[in-house]
Amino acid sequence: WYVYVLLCADNSLYCGITTNLEKRLKQHNGDVKGGAKYTRGRRPCRFAYIKKAMNRSIASKLEYQFKH
Repeated sequence: WYVYVLLCADNSLYCGITTNLEKRLKQHNGDVKGGAKYTRGRRPCRFAYIKKAMNRSIASKLEYQFKH
């Protein structure tokens, strides 16, 4: 699992978790179906930060900490 932070075209940040970074970025940028509603109007997005986590639980906790 990975925790990632995207830098969007409007200089805002978006945080999420995934097991497949390449696919998730393509989803956020509209190349593949999926992605967050937040990033749809803020494309293109690129990774600003990536951190590997041991499991989903730890990744979710790291994401929560970032958002707060």
